Amino acid sequence: MACLFRWLLRLAAALILLILIASGLAYYLAAQSLPEYDKQISLPGLSAPVEIIRDNANVPHIFGSFGASDEDVYFGLGYAHAQDRLWQMAVLRRTAQGRLSEIFGRRTLESDLFVRRLDIYGLSQQSVSAQSVEALQSLKAYSAGVNARILEINEDALGRGAPEMFLFNMPMAPWQPADSIAVMKLMALRSSHHLQDEVLRARTSLALADPERLQDILPDAPGKGITTLPEYASLFPGLPRYASAAPLPPKSSLFPVSPRGFGGASNAWAAAPNRSAAGGSLLANDPHLTLSAPGSWYLARMELATGGIIGGTIPGIPAILTGRSEQLGWGITASFLDDQDLFIEKLNPDTPEEYLTPQGYQTFTKRPSIIKIKDEPPVTLTLRWSENGPILPGSLFGLSAITPPGHVVSLGWTALDPHDTSLTAAIDLMRSSNVSQAIAAGEGFIAPSQNLVLADRTTIAQKTIGAFPARDARHHSKGRLPSQGWQRVNRWLGRAPYAANPEFTSPRGGILGNTNNKILQRPFPSHVSYSWGDTQRVNRWRRLMQSREVHTRDSFMEAQLDTVSYTARSLLPLIGADLWFTGSAAEDGSREKQRQTALTLLSEWNGEMNEHLPEPLLYAAWLRALQSRLIADDLGPLASEFSQVDPLFIERVYRNVEGAGSWCDVRQSAPQETCTDMARLALDDALIWIEERYGPALESLRWGDAHQATQDHETLGDVPVLRFFVNIRQSTSGGDNTLQRGLTSGKGPNPFQNIHAAGYRGVYDFADPDSSLFILATGQSGHFLSRNYDDMAQLWRRGEYVPMSLDEDLARAAAVGVTKINPRN
Repeated sequence: MACLFRWLLRLAAALILLILIASGLAYYLAAQSLPEYDKQISLPGLSAPVEIIRDNANVPHIFGSFGASDEDVYFGLGYAHAQDRLWQMAVLRRTAQGRLSEIFGRRTLESDLFVRRLDIYGLSQQSVSAQSVEALQSLKAYSAGVNARILEINEDALGRGAPEMFLFNMPMAPWQPADSIAVMKLMALRSSHHLQDEVLRARTSLALADPERLQDILPDAPGKGITTLPEYASLFPGLPRYASAAPLPPKSSLFPVSPRGFGGASNAWAAAPNRSAAGGSLLANDPHLTLSAPGSWYLARMELATGGIIGGTIPGIPAILTGRSEQLGWGITASFLDDQDLFIEKLNPDTPEEYLTPQGYQTFTKRPSIIKIKDEPPVTLTLRWSENGPILPGSLFGLSAITPPGHVVSLGWTALDPHDTSLTAAIDLMRSSNVSQAIAAGEGFIAPSQNLVLADRTTIAQKTIGAFPARDARHHSKGRLPSQGWQRVNRWLGRAPYAANPEFTSPRGGILGNTNNKILQRPFPSHVSYSWGDTQRVNRWRRLMQSREVHTRDSFMEAQLDTVSYTARSLLPLIGADLWFTGSAAEDGSREKQRQTALTLLSEWNGEMNEHLPEPLLYAAWLRALQSRLIADDLGPLASEFSQVDPLFIERVYRNVEGAGSWCDVRQSAPQETCTDMARLALDDALIWIEERYGPALESLRWGDAHQATQDHETLGDVPVLRFFVNIRQSTSGGDNTLQRGLTSGKGPNPFQNIHAAGYRGVYDFADPDSSLFILATGQSGHFLSRNYDDMAQLWRRGEYVPMSLDEDLARAAAVGVTKINPRN
């Protein structure tokens, strides 16, 4: 027995030793790819030396030496991107190419199939020749910088450039200009949403017993809007009247289309000098994207011939997309332009390879595409295009439920342009020195469509950039539902002139901005959209902007970080109108007592979605339970698609706008329920859910415990053990409809996790430009062993910023490393 014990002890010791050795080896290999920032190196692709100064926030300040060109500075940006985010860039490129399955296997096949059908990479290759000479030179120089870093990694055995490269065998091909264009198109795809909106509107139209109720559950933004719309069933009579597809299978985290409601968003506002305390223009911007680690944004400063520029870039794209120079600041918000249409294509019953057009039956444009899958045989996909766009399979987005027999669905989308000059426009914008030049530069921008908010030293402006589809005024569904592709009136008529894009310059009040709200009302087809991103935040923004005669950098920061929910302030009095202080005395621990405690807390709450308070969790759980009760009987399985609480829907129901109060009655039950009944039942649902999850002590609840920011690694975030090193989680304030927006997931066991927020914040002050500030949600590095992987996360959470200065001396004084790159002949 003693002998057996000794051998078991030796075996355990040997095992522990092996684990320690393996762990040490893994750490050593992973650490080899940590970038060294303080060095001198010679690399091919330069015409003159370049210097990259890393300040104490690890922001690269890129300078060319005497005799250097702008192309050398772009080379430096490509090198810096590849130093810190090589894995992220590799995944983005493979996503756009539809080649993820070569690395990740069948779990990403759905993504590859979809992207190949859109031919994103093929269109990007065609778009290279459409760029201006200057932009193409910048793209080539940027690519040379990326490739120089790849060469350095290979020559010096720098751990394959990223620790993920050891876990996934991903050969890194040289970067090309088409890759950057493809990443830009991928950003457009991730921020698009009208495809999903059209499908959901059609499915909901079919599911509702009373078609008039469609305007309640999918309401228009406030203001004069469309008054009539055909029922989807009337356009395609062959469909089942109450069709609703089964819930869609969960997508891979790398699937390039965001769920409905999680596309692009953002805040941006500007103040003219007459509304600024210091007499200089002010600009604030915080773009909202799905949170991840590393984040989408990367901070950089470039010293070009036109001067220094600094701000937020996306690795893979050689442009500062939001930032400032000495003369100009620019910010972006999602415009929600309706730039996508679904077309139902009628097949020839005798020849399914033909589809009906206004000129008769035509043959689909077809070509094969082979998708390689790790450890499995390849899949051959036949790509089909009609005159309206690529054909999509019924398995995507629930399309099968709205497609009549003998028909298929095609997608019209402005980003599917083989002459996409968006990157040229982005590079021209950086070289602009005033508002008028910046607006002119935006003409070449195709997708994603954005509201460009601008400020120079004297002027502020907002211009919507991106291609506007020109539609026929007689369009059957006004672009809101899938339409008959063979009808001429439904087809696009090209692109509307850039001059027709909404523009606001030098407003009389001296302040302008956008929170994804409806910006104007124009009749179809001159409209921008019928589906806007947010109807709530703008009310709080308007109040904050008008509460002061003049603004400062600090007041703009306070607005970015504001967590007061206008929505909570407006909805709680409605849904609780008959519940406040009306209950009889109740025993401790009883359901009635819990309800009274919750109502008392909410009645004394000011609507601030602070992470340390219990009221935001009570409010959010109540509203979620209420919407679920209101729609469950009418929509059935389709109700799961409405995971986000829509304030306009709740308000219409509780104000009984055009009979919307009928949602409160459960059609399948004998008694007639009132809206007060539904509010009380929903509150009980919420309290039961909270007690099961957090316990019965309502006063000790913390919103931040539920509202955790989930900045997860897209490929390693679910891997046991590793996920504790690569995922960043933190308690956050804000909510779905606050200016400091933290959009909740709405689904699963953690429905209030913060999964979509401002990954970048910037405030630019032209009274003292070097006092401008910015911050990222994570950090500059994509390497999880780097201290810069998450060093900004807590600053971001606390609402702090880092300096955004173009002062070279300040950058050198605080440098944590200087990389000098010399040309290699």
